[in-house]
Amino acid sequence: MANGLGGVTYETVGPGYFAARGLRRHAGVLALWALGVGAVISGHFSGWNLGLATGGWGGLFVATLAITVMYLGLAFSIAEMSAALPHTGAAYSFARSAMGPWGGFLTGLCENVEYVLAPAVIVSFIGAYVGTIVGLPTAWQPAIWVVAYLVFVGLNVHGVAMTFRVTVVVTLAALACLVGFWASAWPVSDFGRWALDIAAGPDGKPVQLPEGQGPFLPFGAMGVLASLPYAVWLFLAIEELPLAAEESLDPRRDLPRGLVLGIATLILSAFLTLWLNSAIAGGAFRLSTSAEPLLDGFKAIYGDGIGRLLAVVAALGLIASFHTIIFAQGRQIYSLSRAGYFPRVLSVTHGQRKTPHLAMVAGAAVGLAIMIVVWAVLGPERGTVVISGMLLNMVVFGAMLSYILQCLAFVVLRRRMGHVPRPYRSPFGVPGAVVTIAIALVTLGFQLADPVYRAGVIGVAVWFAVGIAYFALVGRHRLVLSPEERFATSGGRGAYDAASQ
Repeated sequence: MANGLGGVTYETVGPGYFAARGLRRHAGVLALWALGVGAVISGHFSGWNLGLATGGWGGLFVATLAITVMYLGLAFSIAEMSAALPHTGAAYSFARSAMGPWGGFLTGLCENVEYVLAPAVIVSFIGAYVGTIVGLPTAWQPAIWVVAYLVFVGLNVHGVAMTFRVTVVVTLAALACLVGFWASAWPVSDFGRWALDIAAGPDGKPVQLPEGQGPFLPFGAMGVLASLPYAVWLFLAIEELPLAAEESLDPRRDLPRGLVLGIATLILSAFLTLWLNSAIAGGAFRLSTSAEPLLDGFKAIYGDGIGRLLAVVAALGLIASFHTIIFAQGRQIYSLSRAGYFPRVLSVTHGQRKTPHLAMVAGAAVGLAIMIVVWAVLGPERGTVVISGMLLNMVVFGAMLSYILQCLAFVVLRRRMGHVPRPYRSPFGVPGAVVTIAIALVTLGFQLADPVYRAGVIGVAVWFAVGIAYFALVGRHRLVLSPEERFATSGGRGAYDAASQ
């Protein structure tokens, strides 16, 4: 069946096509909340602190306020869309209905960069922690990565019930670790002495003030803007939650609740971590270059003598995010494959477990292969920098592009598909989505101003070139009327039942 919109063609598939691609409903509000929070929580353990070097504590604080506004707009927009379009495709599904096949595919490709590479970056951090705990030499890092992927892809393949049980446990454990840190840091914190120990030197670079009491905005307004990309790590990946739509018991009710509770949890955790991790001995200046800020915070309170035990505790956040983003990776590839944008075989689910095992294995294999090639070609030292630097920047860049496209889809759907039932409506409406787009554009601009980030942009461009070439030459001629496609081609009328195929 040809469809002139976007130059795509739909092929008729037999009844067995969707039977071989079934998912199993299991998740309630608690599991969905844990999925969203768990995906993000590693960013509260590390990454955010690098913004202290660009803006000082005050600059990063104001940047975090702006990014909080951006994610509130995003979260409420996708809460409305996920309840109206309860399909596993999530971002791709929203954009497909609003902007046609090419818009849907490009939005899905943005998320694909994020969800394939984010676990790779996180597992590199896990490897570093495990090396510290066990005392393994650097040469063993690839072996740790392989084992971690095998374990957590295996848990996700085992079944959706197992996936969500592990998700709830590791997310609660990571939050308990943070709560323990806040309770420990509060009595010994000295905000003026430690959080404000950064000033701008003659060359514009941060210098340490031995007694603290420095300016709130040592680098002025430009410091705030330069800190925006780092504040993103406090919320990055909350948007994965709608990917669980077809495994949610009641997606129209529970997805919005999970998203709202998740963003509320993350806002509280983000500001407590920003405040207390910076306000203890060692201060913001030392923390601004730390690869393990929470671990360094624990050591500042309890000393270095229990370093290995603290490293185990601090690794919980990384494990939570690694596990939950592998879930998202599998569902994201599955949805694009089921509709024919990616090779269809990747959407076949496990006969007994009803999990998208081929999609998860394929995504994990690509991420792991990229890591090992980089490691082998560049060597351990330079390879580590590229994995934790350029790949990380590719993740952020892909995410920002997807936010812009998702909020644009929200605006278009409000105007063109007003007839579609919306069990939940964003309290911020179109203005909230527009503000999110504006902040995301500014954040992208400051990513591009950084040479390190520009290297990641080149990587995203290559990823896009490969994906677009495949879709243009093959995928667009072999699309299937999956739930997402049926919703879009029917104008949103009577399409909810398709999500239950």
